[in-house]
Amino acid sequence: MEIHVGDVVKLKKQHPCGSHEWEVLREGTDFRLKCLGCGRQIMIARRLLEKSVKNIIENT
Repeated sequence: MEIHVGDVVKLKKQHPCGSHEWEVLREGTDFRLKCLGCGRQIMIARRLLEKSVKNIIENT
């Protein structure tokens, strides 16, 4: 799966704030994602992210 910095991804499960959309801030073995609903940032393993991505909304 091709996920790069600046992409907006839609995940299968929603964040507690209600948003499904996340912006990719860092890529590598782990990804840093920023919730577009509330601004919260998380680190997530590549394997876990690839399983939970529904689709890629924006490619930059």
